[in-house]
Amino acid sequence: MSRAALTRFAWISIVAAIVTMGLKTAAYFVTGSVGLLSDAIESLVNLVGGMMALAMLTVAARPPDEDHAFGHNKAEYFSSGVEGSLILIAAVSIGWTAADRLVTPRPLAEIGLGLAISVAASLINLGVALLLLRVARRHDSITLEANAHHLLTDVWTSVAVVVGVGAVAFTGWQRLDPIVALAVAANIVWTGVKIMRRSVAGLMDRAISAGDVARVEQTLETFRREGIQFHALLTRQAGARKFVSVHVLVPGDWTVKRGHELLERIEADIRRAVPHTVVFTHLEPGDDPVSWDDEKLERSEPPAS
Repeated sequence: MSRAALTRFAWISIVAAIVTMGLKTAAYFVTGSVGLLSDAIESLVNLVGGMMALAMLTVAARPPDEDHAFGHNKAEYFSSGVEGSLILIAAVSIGWTAADRLVTPRPLAEIGLGLAISVAASLINLGVALLLLRVARRHDSITLEANAHHLLTDVWTSVAVVVGVGAVAFTGWQRLDPIVALAVAANIVWTGVKIMRRSVAGLMDRAISAGDVARVEQTLETFRREGIQFHALLTRQAGARKFVSVHVLVPGDWTVKRGHELLERIEADIRRAVPHTVVFTHLEPGDDPVSWDDEKLERSEPPAS
């Protein structure tokens, strides 16, 4: 599936957010529960997050151009970063409302109807979240993954709210409602922080996963058994696109053609081992001392003349 085709899943998320926001708002007006209000506010965040995901997936799908030779994949990190920020804002608003209701509790009404509406909305979110998560993992999209985790958080939020409102109906203790809302806000904060941390890591050119690095190393090991040496292995990830750079050391008497054929094999094998990877190789003579000056990430001094 192309990156552009992923935008249809963002549309699914947007439609689901509109439907569930309407249902949960209705549940709040029916019951007057601040817990259900917190649930409705999070659905509003889902809607804004879905719209941001749609915009950034559209940008990320653009092909490389003169100003963006490595593509536009990092746009996905902006989407997840904005969504993480929105989640934190929603948590603050929920906490503020809940704190006021904790001081001045109010009785709830039509609890059964309100809970039924909330459960229906949660089932919609659960179905969409599982769909997005499956697609995100298959196509390595942090935008859809962030959106999916947000929806799953919304589902667990709804479960907590339903339990809390049900407990109010059972015990008659009105303060249980805002207490549950505060617990929901705390959970939302944790989710928002995790999403933002991953977004920042991506924007900071974090290395590819340990599993992918291991697959690259396994690929290089097959060539090491042929007497080829490697160093200066660097990796980074931008959205779904991964980048691998490595220096290849061969005997100094090799011809350019022989060295080029080796590099073609190495690059093709790495791409097979780690899909969606751009591979950069640099050929060096292993018997030249200068070739070993760049074993580290950067040369600290220029090579001796």
